[in-house]
Amino acid sequence: MSKKSQKTNLKKAASNPASQPASRSTTRAGIKPASKSASKNIYWMLGALVLIAVLITGGVLLSPNTSGAATAAMPKEISVQEAYAMRQDGAFILDVRQPEEWEEYHIPGSTLIPLGELETRLDEVPKDKEIVVVCRSGNRSQQGRDILASAGFTQVTSMAGGLKDWRSNGYETVSGP
Repeated sequence: MSKKSQKTNLKKAASNPASQPASRSTTRAGIKPASKSASKNIYWMLGALVLIAVLITGGVLLSPNTSGAATAAMPKEISVQEAYAMRQDGAFILDVRQPEEWEEYHIPGSTLIPLGELETRLDEVPKDKEIVVVCRSGNRSQQGRDILASAGFTQVTSMAGGLKDWRSNGYETVSGP
């Protein structure tokens, strides 16, 4: 190769940024890297997107409670023993039977709202407590649970077996109004 062609090749190489060593201001491709603040903005945006995704997917499990913590969804139906334990822990016991059934016997501290009146008396049911819906045998309590769930109550369940099973397990009941 002649000296003239070597000089020409060197000039071409000098004018080609890909053949130059990378400097602080450009990359081998001749593109300036993003500033440090732009990189931080990208990380903030990614963090915000992750937070939004967590809130969206976790939001279905959130319930209105005083701590603001997420709680697991309650099962649709629980046993008499589980209902007793929840009552001991302060759950709201909602009896959806008729007044004459209530007077015969009911769970101490429970609240009577007959099933046929429940939709018009929702304001009497607390939204900030776990709710156990009960009836005589467990059928009406399922309907009551579904009415509450449709009205936005998230911590509601039905007691299987009803008050018949409650009594047969030896749990306390009282009579009268």
